[in-house]
Amino acid sequence: MGPMKYIACLLLVGLMPNLGFSAEESTEIPNRLIDYPGFQKIVNDAADERAQRRVTEEMFLKMMAERGAVLLDARSAKHYAQRHIKGAVNLPFTEFSAESLARVIPTKDTPILIYCNNNFEGSPQAFFSKNARASLNLSTYTNLKAYEYHNIFELGPLLDVNKTRIPFAGSEVEVANK
Repeated sequence: MGPMKYIACLLLVGLMPNLGFSAEESTEIPNRLIDYPGFQKIVNDAADERAQRRVTEEMFLKMMAERGAVLLDARSAKHYAQRHIKGAVNLPFTEFSAESLARVIPTKDTPILIYCNNNFEGSPQAFFSKNARASLNLSTYTNLKAYEYHNIFELGPLLDVNKTRIPFAGSEVEVANK
């Protein structure tokens, strides 16, 4: 950084208290496309429902076989290609929108089965563990609720990819089967 930019940064930081900004103080900056209180409400309202809709491996397998159920993998396309549950539809979480969700989930009442990295171990490339508070299931569930989907079920347990009865597909599986 050149000396002039450095001086400008120091001046700006020095002026911040005079402009009404402080580290202790939060200022509300309006943006009609961001609704944090609405997000908090969805998280709080969905907590009990989500707890009741976390299912066992056996139940997940039965639900996968039900006609019309959508098995949604919200991980990146790269990790989906490496290993995913056979029959899953990939829509990366970062690409969720009303339109993209409607393309893969026929109705708001369609049974949706979700899973994430933190449901599986034994496949560190495709299913690397995330911080438990940042588990993709949490974000996926609340986002589906925000888009008004009502019939969401989440794989609950942590399963070993080499011991589970849940079938997988992807490049990692193909290499292992050779």
